[in-house]
Amino acid sequence: MNKSLKTILIVLAVIVVALSSFSGGFFVGHLMPLGGQLSGGSMPIHVAPANPTQSAAQESATPEEFQTLFKPFWEAWNLVHENYVDQPVDNIKLMRGAITGMMESLGDKHSTYMDPQTFTDANADLSGEYEGIGAYVDTTNDYLTVISPIPGSPAEKMGIKPGDKIVEIDGEDMTGVEPELARRKVLGPAGSVVKLSIAREGESKLLEFEITREKIVIKSASGKMLDNNIAYIQVTTFGDKTTPELLETLKDLMAQNPKGIILDLRNNGGGYLQTAVEVTSQFLGKGVVLYEQYGDGKRTQYDVIPGGMATDIPLVVLINEGSASASEITAGALQDTGRAKLVGATSYGKGSVQNWIPLADNQGAVRITIAKWLTPDERTIHGKGLTPDIVVELTDEDFTAQRDPQLEVAAQALLHLVAGTPYTYEVPQTSPTPLPPQPSTEIPTTPVVVECPLAIPSHLMSSQSAVATTNLNLRSSPEIKDNWLKTIPAGTSVEILGNPTCNPYLNRAYLWWQIKLPDGTTGWAAEGSLVGDSYFLEPEK
Repeated sequence: MNKSLKTILIVLAVIVVALSSFSGGFFVGHLMPLGGQLSGGSMPIHVAPANPTQSAAQESATPEEFQTLFKPFWEAWNLVHENYVDQPVDNIKLMRGAITGMMESLGDKHSTYMDPQTFTDANADLSGEYEGIGAYVDTTNDYLTVISPIPGSPAEKMGIKPGDKIVEIDGEDMTGVEPELARRKVLGPAGSVVKLSIAREGESKLLEFEITREKIVIKSASGKMLDNNIAYIQVTTFGDKTTPELLETLKDLMAQNPKGIILDLRNNGGGYLQTAVEVTSQFLGKGVVLYEQYGDGKRTQYDVIPGGMATDIPLVVLINEGSASASEITAGALQDTGRAKLVGATSYGKGSVQNWIPLADNQGAVRITIAKWLTPDERTIHGKGLTPDIVVELTDEDFTAQRDPQLEVAAQALLHLVAGTPYTYEVPQTSPTPLPPQPSTEIPTTPVVVECPLAIPSHLMSSQSAVATTNLNLRSSPEIKDNWLKTIPAGTSVEILGNPTCNPYLNRAYLWWQIKLPDGTTGWAAEGSLVGDSYFLEPEK
């Protein structure tokens, strides 16, 4: 399969924030109304004339066997052109929207439509030159999420981490903004500055970053000699130039007769399947690299390409949360065959294969999941990731102090492997983090006044019945993070369980109530975020 079509990429694709990429998700705005009727009660409607028809041209353009199936589509198309309030409508947008909807109906976030610009950007991502902040990202969620910063990029230097969610770009709230549009807002010429507000797991407040964009020239494979005669090779992506760059690196390092090799695949977001096979074959002498499992039960086996330069030398592989897709193929094959130990953190978990198929007249492309891939031991890592043989976490303190315990442990494990002695990693002991104080659950007889100057004044009290005035999100704790439980439909009766708690947030604040639903589910819901907002919970009459 041609490399330009067949790729294994993280979530939708490995997109680099440069003149090519970025994407994600965040939780701001999930407490805002999700919909409801007009204030007058019933909605005004107009009944369209019955039996709209498709034109003869439309009928003849549809293959005969699909004319009955597509009749409602052309009816809807004509109704939009005849009845929509703002005319003329954009036929290109309608066409692209129809393709997008068709791909979304598959229920697979990796099977999508790429408009012409997105397709151009995605193909440029693996060429090795960009202008931007330098990060691999996920565009399949509601908001922009970092998969991994590119090693040596402005994003990495400023402390951007896998899982970071982009909430605001240059002061503009990204709630409700299409991830692709948000991605493009991060793009810009080298030397310009972009301001990002980021939500990070475990942080109660947004983190603010000002990042100066650069021209990022990525050498996808490079290496050097470390202490104790250890060769270190870093592969940052699996692109067009990766195999020749790896061969050049290996030639230089192997000439220095190293004791062993550390292969660093951390924050490697993936790339071409064929490149993954080629890279793996430099370290594995024989056997299977991966299997492709198709929906009809058929399977394709990818074997090692003979003639690798480093198939016998002791080997340790570094992975982390940003190691995805093609890098997981390489790491999984080396782990399953016993060729190498994996050190670091559990990988991303992208185990499917997509074809990128260009559409006619330069109208973009569709990417379609055609198979799932399995490791040599027939493991699927999709949604699970690869678990390292030696788990070593990289903490915020390590990053601040510019320590790399994962690399240090990999070097120690490699030296023991060379010596033929067992190695046991002892996790550093840390003091337990004290639990934060819990909100009071004492039952008051009047509404409790809570010091929360940016939020709506409290107006409910414990054991009182209330009703949701709009759709709300129920969360497991009184904060905005990945703690969503379920949606509370407007009109639902709830029981107030305790005093409210205030959670300041940027230039706003949320007043949180612990509530109980009719089905017995308990959790937290929030009032409006600014003084003057409407109440989302009202006393039940």
